[in-house]
Amino acid sequence: MQGHDTGVPTFKLVLVGDGGTGKTTFVKRHLSGEFEKKYIATVGVEVHPLLFHTNCGPIKFDVWDTAGQEKFGGLRDGYYINGQCGIIMFDVTSRITYKNVPNWHRDLVRVCDNIPIVLCGNKVDIKERKVKPKSITFHRKKNLQYYDISAKSNYNFEKPFVWLARKLTGNPNLDLVAAPALAPPEVTVDPSLMDAYKQEMEMAAQQPLPEEDDEL
Repeated sequence: MQGHDTGVPTFKLVLVGDGGTGKTTFVKRHLSGEFEKKYIATVGVEVHPLLFHTNCGPIKFDVWDTAGQEKFGGLRDGYYINGQCGIIMFDVTSRITYKNVPNWHRDLVRVCDNIPIVLCGNKVDIKERKVKPKSITFHRKKNLQYYDISAKSNYNFEKPFVWLARKLTGNPNLDLVAAPALAPPEVTVDPSLMDAYKQEMEMAAQQPLPEEDDEL
């Protein structure tokens, strides 16, 4: 699914997660994608083309956002087909949205086997965090990348895209040469709290995985 019209390498990115976790807010932060988005009525999807300027040239992600129909159960296969990478999102202030991550992962890999996937815990700007860094282990079991993010503050916005671009291009040294144009932050994060979360994640990564069998 390389985009030939523009000559820019283009990848279909499937964005999934429970309703209300902030997927649409997240994808709308990138202003150019919001400007060029298109609606695919047959699948009930908004596609946001997000362009990133890297030291390997421009890379575009066509981000598929569900337009809300995940509230009615699973998504149709047409949503996932030809997906080349994925982001699974949950809300760190809502435990159930993390509990449902394995279901989203299962649906995604059933159709898109062996694609790079990033797990994102959104809303880390909210002080009442319920899903603590040490309890986030799913990405370690399934070999995914994990990032704390805060869509409304733009915190870590570009991280999932850079990680996916490195995987898709096979170039671990890929980096952004220009920051994407993002909507101005609606909230701010506390940098010292973000650092504390980061340290907690790093410490948790050193611990053995819990034994409990939550693979339903």
